[in-house]
Amino acid sequence: MDSRDHTTEAALAELVARQQIADVIYRYARGIDRMDFDLVRSCYHPDAYDDHGGFAGHVEEFIAAASEFLQRWTATQHFMGNMLIEIDGDRARAETYAVAYHRREDAAGNGKDDVMGIRYVDRFERRDGAWKIAHRVVANEWRRVDPVSGAKHRNQLGVWGRRDAGDVLNWIMTAAAPGR
Repeated sequence: MDSRDHTTEAALAELVARQQIADVIYRYARGIDRMDFDLVRSCYHPDAYDDHGGFAGHVEEFIAAASEFLQRWTATQHFMGNMLIEIDGDRARAETYAVAYHRREDAAGNGKDDVMGIRYVDRFERRDGAWKIAHRVVANEWRRVDPVSGAKHRNQLGVWGRRDAGDVLNWIMTAAAPGR
């Protein structure tokens, strides 16, 4: 094998590692927004630590806190933006800019949107061939809270996201057009 083959092989391995790490970050957002805590758990090593600011502790403690905290919100949506992944052997640092939307409504459709600009700063480790979060710190950059009024007709038009097994994500692969 000449040095060019080795260089190409190393570059391809790094690209694959970067994609695997990015997939973990995206799965985390899906898991949090759909309240799928098994999916969230799959993003972390079992001994991982998470510091979300208002909560800091081991991954199982974080999941228990998130499962209670997220029930207070009608919906959440995390948009992952700029992502810089720096790989160093079996460890990597990932910095992901994100905007996290949190909607709270009462029965009349009144409430608030709590929107935050954050950065997920993660140490990933590859163990047994799998890249997962070993240590996460959420750095807050900005926050905006807006009032919401009259949103009570939320479920009357179109398909709306759900935070249970009835979400479109769970039935899209078997969906058929009417009349087929």
